[in-house]
Amino acid sequence: MRFFIASTLITAATAFAPTSTTTPLRTLPQTTSIATSLSASACGTYDFDVIIVGCGVGGHGAALHSRSQSLTTAIFSGSDVGGTCVNRGCVPSKALLAASGRVREMQAEQHLSEFGIKVEGEVTFDREGVAAHAKQLANRVKGNLEGSLVALGVDIVDGRGVLTGKPNEVRDESSGKVYTAKDIILAPGSIPFVPPGVTVDEKTVYTSDGALELQSVPEWVAIIGSGYIGLEFSDVYTALGSEVTFIEALPNIMPTFDREIAKQAERLLIRERPIDYRTGVFASEVTPGIPGEKPVTIKMIDAETKEHVETLEVDAAMVATGRVPNTANMGLEETGIETSRGFVAVDEKMRVLTKHDDGEVVPGVYCIGDANGKMMLAHAASAQGISAIENICGRAHEVNHDAIPAACFTHPEIAMVGPTEEQAIELAAKEGWELGKSQGSFRANSKALAELEGNGMAKVLYNKGTGKVVAVHIIGIHAADLIQECANAVAAGTTVKELSMMVHTHPTLCEVLDEAFKGAVGMSAH
Repeated sequence: MRFFIASTLITAATAFAPTSTTTPLRTLPQTTSIATSLSASACGTYDFDVIIVGCGVGGHGAALHSRSQSLTTAIFSGSDVGGTCVNRGCVPSKALLAASGRVREMQAEQHLSEFGIKVEGEVTFDREGVAAHAKQLANRVKGNLEGSLVALGVDIVDGRGVLTGKPNEVRDESSGKVYTAKDIILAPGSIPFVPPGVTVDEKTVYTSDGALELQSVPEWVAIIGSGYIGLEFSDVYTALGSEVTFIEALPNIMPTFDREIAKQAERLLIRERPIDYRTGVFASEVTPGIPGEKPVTIKMIDAETKEHVETLEVDAAMVATGRVPNTANMGLEETGIETSRGFVAVDEKMRVLTKHDDGEVVPGVYCIGDANGKMMLAHAASAQGISAIENICGRAHEVNHDAIPAACFTHPEIAMVGPTEEQAIELAAKEGWELGKSQGSFRANSKALAELEGNGMAKVLYNKGTGKVVAVHIIGIHAADLIQECANAVAAGTTVKELSMMVHTHPTLCEVLDEAFKGAVGMSAH
């Protein structure tokens, strides 16, 4: 789950705090004009207006918005405030990428010499210090998140929350105590998926959880899977001196990315580094080794024929094959909720359905984040949490997932919003409209050239009939920051004509987008 840092949340939280205060398990409600679940607890029917099960970025976002609406709120943290993103995902991985990126930059003598910079002596790093930086950042952000909840009057229950099978009830798995609420939001998050045949010891064969500990920097590490997580860790490992081999089950490396972007990424992030890859193969059996004594053994089979094709012996293996919902043993079956591969079915208002096909709404139960499978990103979970509270308050709201951006924090970065070009072509054919395409280049951008970072491009896909932006894909320096303007354009339904007439600061990287917007309507950018 990705990408949320809130170093100033305690201060910011006060701006959203309700004017009156609450006490835990109150007997008298606050006065409010909102016709919501609050009225149901006015006579003491429930302990809280809203209970949130899970305290990752999604649960935290839901809790903040719940309190801003003067709803009494409890959140079950499972002793894991911040969830995957803060403790084992987005936040610490960014710290590793930042530190390893500095090492890569300072060791690039040719690159530095073009700036007129010369580094005397060898550039080294302290592995334990790099790992400590990631751990300290995670702890700091976790503390900020917890502090913001306390500041807003959210009751934090340390145990794991599970449904009891009875309406409006959540049981603390640790103490056995049952809490009640008019509305319950499930936000249990996800855990790493480990394929059959792969033995994980979190020392020589590990998931992203173990990789973030950076217990070692292997000479040769195999990364099973070439999605966001695998790519980011290949960036970290190669910067710190490792050789990397990707093992990808699908025919193409980076299979979920836009193909044109993936080709550029292969050139910039793979070919120019000590990385090779195998595609169309499964890691059918992975056996841990002993550091310095025994290698990790990886047996690979053809993805189609299932015949053995190769056995690798490496120093370490990272399993980056995606994530699965953390929904086991939380009382879903007892509540009449069927899951599919662990995913909870929801409608567009985040209301839980009894099943995925023709399911009925389960009254007073919502599910957000990775557990519903709509979009497994931290900021998507937060948006869904806010949306759920809006619907609880009687204000109909649906999240526009097509307008939610995503990013891969490699060097250079990759970012996108909306479908890939391949998906957009299919969508246009299906719906009967013509797809337009325009590009901007970092090669002609003054700021990028000043940084000696001229590699990369921005691609804008749009509906030629309406002019509305459908998708944008970027690879280049600070792509993750540049994509937000594009996501806002998709969300607002802004046309390329309107965007082409908007003034972009000079000289900045965002002029790469200006070039693409102008090109879409036959204009030139300088």
